[in-house]
Amino acid sequence: MFACRKFLKNHFVAIAAIGAVCIFSAFMPIRTNEAKSAHPLEVGIAGYTFAKFDLDKSIAMMKRLGVHYLSVKEIHLPLNSSQETIDAAMAKFKAADINVYTVGVIYMKTKEAVDLAFSYAKKCGVTMIVGVPNYDLLDYAEEKVKEYNIRLAIHNHGPEDALYPGPKDVYDRIKNRDARMGLCIDIGHATRAGYSADKAVKDFKDRLFDLHIKDVSIAAKDGKAIEIGRGVINFPALVKALNKIGYKGICSIEFEKDMTDPLAGIAESIGYFKGVAATEE
Repeated sequence: MFACRKFLKNHFVAIAAIGAVCIFSAFMPIRTNEAKSAHPLEVGIAGYTFAKFDLDKSIAMMKRLGVHYLSVKEIHLPLNSSQETIDAAMAKFKAADINVYTVGVIYMKTKEAVDLAFSYAKKCGVTMIVGVPNYDLLDYAEEKVKEYNIRLAIHNHGPEDALYPGPKDVYDRIKNRDARMGLCIDIGHATRAGYSADKAVKDFKDRLFDLHIKDVSIAAKDGKAIEIGRGVINFPALVKALNKIGYKGICSIEFEKDMTDPLAGIAESIGYFKGVAATEE
């Protein structure tokens, strides 16, 4: 009976929230202070979501979704781009009312890759990189964090990842380093690695810089990406944890199902997440 009630409640919230997102996106594209205070958890998009689309099509989808925060992936703006190319892309984002708040995920397997990542972030005008440095490069990455005054949020990638399967694997390697080194917790990969999203938020709150938000079918290595609200992640518990720690970062949706035709799934995911956020305040 409890499971049935939970199912009905979750899907009622999702349906209501999706309807609200569609209405607000169509008729109220400009966020007001009232709307922002009613929904303190800001929703963004992780750029990998649009891996099958070029920059202009990605921007068009974000405008349709009414999302204003983006983590740029090098798919859309290559790491070796000139300052002129980067400035032109940033002008497009600005014209669409999109705030590029970070770049990544950027993999760092050599010192040259670390140098390129920080130079790229500076050119883009962001203050944070979502990255994956090899263990032997953590000292060097820390030097660059200090040199550039750019935060490094290390991303966990699940049980397959030899470096950072879960958020604790990141935290244990940076907890005694510069305070500008922290975590981008991918809650889907964390769940597949056996670490619940709400527990990770509470356990690593002092170094939590960013979030990649998704849902997965099962809490195991074989879990598959699925629309938020249809999987096993406890989103009410996650939102409560984020509110409890006073999370001020972005909750970036990373949608990895139906990536050639993702718009409906992203809209459903955003609607469900915003619906839960509204009911848990």
